[in-house]
Amino acid sequence: MTSAQHDAAFPVARPRRLRRGSALRRLVSETRVLPENLILPMFVKEGLTEPVAISSMPGQVQHTRDSLREAAHEAVEAGVGGLMLFGIPEHKDAVGSQADDPNGVVQVALRDLAAEIGEDIVVMADLCLCEYTDHGHCGPLEADGHVENDLTLERYASIAAAQAEAGAAVVAPSGMMDGQVAAIRAGLDRGGFTQVPILAYAAKYASVFYGPFREAAEGAPRFGDRSGYQQDPGNVREALREVALDVAEGADMVMVKPGLAYLDVVAKVAESSPVPVSAYQVSGEYAMIEAAAEKGWLDRERAILETLTSYRRAGAEQILTYWATEAARLLR
Repeated sequence: MTSAQHDAAFPVARPRRLRRGSALRRLVSETRVLPENLILPMFVKEGLTEPVAISSMPGQVQHTRDSLREAAHEAVEAGVGGLMLFGIPEHKDAVGSQADDPNGVVQVALRDLAAEIGEDIVVMADLCLCEYTDHGHCGPLEADGHVENDLTLERYASIAAAQAEAGAAVVAPSGMMDGQVAAIRAGLDRGGFTQVPILAYAAKYASVFYGPFREAAEGAPRFGDRSGYQQDPGNVREALREVALDVAEGADMVMVKPGLAYLDVVAKVAESSPVPVSAYQVSGEYAMIEAAAEKGWLDRERAILETLTSYRRAGAEQILTYWATEAARLLR
């Protein structure tokens, strides 16, 4: 480019030339969302005979074993890149013993999906304890009610091995415990699962936007909140430190959660991370758009695609979104 072209002003410079017609706009588009960039979070609940609608997330359900398989096949057909499984057991206890039970709800579902579609889509498992403990926190508790970090690491290592044994192609620790990635890597390697990657929820904020998820996953804390282990919404340097620690401990991918209110964090992480960066379009974001669209206040499909584009523009290479299957169809 010559200096004259670079410095050109109107009437020589007319940026609208490249906006004239949809074909030309597509040709020069800087940011694209592809179906394979998308990961579909899915909830499977033990003991159900029919899917149960999630009232705060219109269009989403707690799946039965069979309906989960059906929805997973639909995601594959749409070209979605991955699935993230969350399990809801019938029985909960103080240490979340169902989380690493070989016959636990997620392990059963993983075996189903790995056998049927494991070659066609990346089957991932969320690795945490909040859905499995009777108190709703992300690990066993100390006497004062705080999560006992190091005992929780032992539980996470055991869960990772159980998920990998059941067929998880990727495990995704979301509890925000110190040292969780190193403990999980060691647990996987001891079990012979050296090739199973870890997608670390490296920068997970204590956010109000998780509200509908707590209905979906039935994992709300029975007392207190999770601000003792999830990040303060005002902190950015802390997020970068958490990402660096997780990478040093062996994370193969890192995640920022939530996404839309934290796109600046996504961008900063993407600038510095040596591994792929994901972001989670969480339940509150989903619920807001669905509610506004139901009122006729915005165009639903355009809002879905515009927000997904904002994630990619900020630097997220993968996006977890409850619209993954629908968005993949729209994008194709």
